Amino acid sequence: MASNGYRAIAHDRRGHGRSGQAWDGNDMDTYADDLAELIETLDLHDAVLVGHSAGGGEDTRYLGRHGSARVAKAALVAAVPPLMLKTDANPGGLPIETFDAIRDGLLKDRSQFYQDLSAPFYGANRAGAEVSQALRDWFWMLSMQVGLKAAYDCVKAFSETDMTEDLKKIDVPVLIVQGDDDQIVPLDDSGRLSAQIVNDATLKIYPGAPHGLANTAAYKGHAQRGPAGLPARLASTATMPGPATPADGRGRADSTRLGLAAAARATENAGRPAGRVRHRLAGPPTQTTMTIPRTDAPSNAGHDDK
Repeated sequence: MASNGYRAIAHDRRGHGRSGQAWDGNDMDTYADDLAELIETLDLHDAVLVGHSAGGGEDTRYLGRHGSARVAKAALVAAVPPLMLKTDANPGGLPIETFDAIRDGLLKDRSQFYQDLSAPFYGANRAGAEVSQALRDWFWMLSMQVGLKAAYDCVKAFSETDMTEDLKKIDVPVLIVQGDDDQIVPLDDSGRLSAQIVNDATLKIYPGAPHGLANTAAYKGHAQRGPAGLPARLASTATMPGPATPADGRGRADSTRLGLAAAARATENAGRPAGRVRHRLAGPPTQTTMTIPRTDAPSNAGHDDK
């Protein structure tokens, strides 16, 4: 994204990475409110919200809860909406036992849990997969930066939050990207359904791609370059109309981070608990990234603002 002239702003979700370890507020409403506070503090306009996995849930709840006055477009990458949990209204979802197993894994031995999770996350458990141990180690490192309480609560937030009504409220173009071999967030009950609910959606499916497709070598290039890549699709007035003319700038918009939702087979109801959320203009990948047209190059790129 930065190479195509966009300013990229990534933030660490509360309880994750370098953000504060608030005890409460690990729910989609508060995640969305944290994002709103960040966008308002930086006074962003014409932003493109790009969210991967649970980050896509954050973006969806933000648009449903705060509207699109500051947003031009959105991209949901292997995202959890509308609802992961199997219910009478969502028969294609995953049973509660799947998510209970995740919670058990976190409490029993989260380090081993994250190591095991990295395999289905990147499709390393598929025959012929070319996924480096270094990539899986990187995933483990990022995952271990998440506080245990935040990770545990996050399971309920990403699995049990129904974002159907949020999707219906979205009034900006949305690009939905997912692999058809996503072992973490099943395509048929996420990306395909979201594309049917959002008023102006474009669905792009990558055959054979895993959940962490943006960092998997076999799909990374396709997702970043060429006419089907994210920069081209976000800038295209044909598929996603809106103000997104790039200028010049630096930053990173690689958005794959922690997915969590795949235990053996494989973060709703608070006010605004105190917590510190950090954002940066260049740094490790996080789940939610904002890109906006760049008109200047700030001298503090890479600096953590609190």
